[in-house]
Amino acid sequence: MRIRYGYRIELACAHEMPLFTLLDVHPSRRHDLMMPDEMKLSALADPALPIAMTQHLDAFGNICRRMVAPPGGIRLESEGVVHDSGEPDAANLAAQEVPPSRLPEEALVFLLGSRYCDTDRLFDQAWKLFGACEPGWERVQAIVDFVHNHLTFGYHYARSTRTAAEAFAERIGVCRDFAHLAITLCRCMNIPARYCNGYLGDIGVPPNPAPMDFNAWFEVFLGGRWYTFDARHNEPRIGRIVIARGRDATDVAMINSFGAHTVQRFDVVTEEIKEVPMPLMPTVPEQFDSRPAAA
Repeated sequence: MRIRYGYRIELACAHEMPLFTLLDVHPSRRHDLMMPDEMKLSALADPALPIAMTQHLDAFGNICRRMVAPPGGIRLESEGVVHDSGEPDAANLAAQEVPPSRLPEEALVFLLGSRYCDTDRLFDQAWKLFGACEPGWERVQAIVDFVHNHLTFGYHYARSTRTAAEAFAERIGVCRDFAHLAITLCRCMNIPARYCNGYLGDIGVPPNPAPMDFNAWFEVFLGGRWYTFDARHNEPRIGRIVIARGRDATDVAMINSFGAHTVQRFDVVTEEIKEVPMPLMPTVPEQFDSRPAAA
């Protein structure tokens, strides 16, 4: 299948503002792109003003772009079409845990606590809840089931400082909180788990009337490879497009800015298409779904 994706983000600022972004499709999916999807920049006060931009890979292999927003603000936008297998998230009920002594070095960092994944506060609780579970896929699924049922989802519950332990205690959150809590419980059980964000449209599921947003999920290392899990939805989904991976949301913040600003617009689109439309993005901004980026 083909999936249309894209975003349009406007940041208003009074003065020059350096920023860097993690908004590009992850390198692991670049071979699936059916057309280039270069980020387009424009100054809100003067669209003709050129804005310099550089690109590099960060420490986790994500595509990072750097730029300086001019006084008045900046618009970031991109659009693209990706080829997808149309298959749901892979499952392997026989996948086993890999002991820490046999893990590849690149997986070790995903056993440790991090900014939002405070393993030290949930270690005892994790072993009480899941110590008797069959190691491997069954244990991870038990963790996902628990988090899915323990937390209540709501965009009005979003809080950028909420840790996994706080989500556990408060029993509320958005998709990043579901991911952080599940990741933390997995790490407490010596199972490497990493945070992912990206596009996830309503493909193969009933349409969600809420406006489109980016999504967060996680991956665990079992049986010698990484598998996708989603504690918020708790079902295999079709058409995930990874943007970035890291220890938690700190590593994969989509925009890091260094100066006062307001988010003037935040639009995201992800949908299956039968024919590639041209142009991909709506020509009239009001046709684009928008809401605050709570995920």
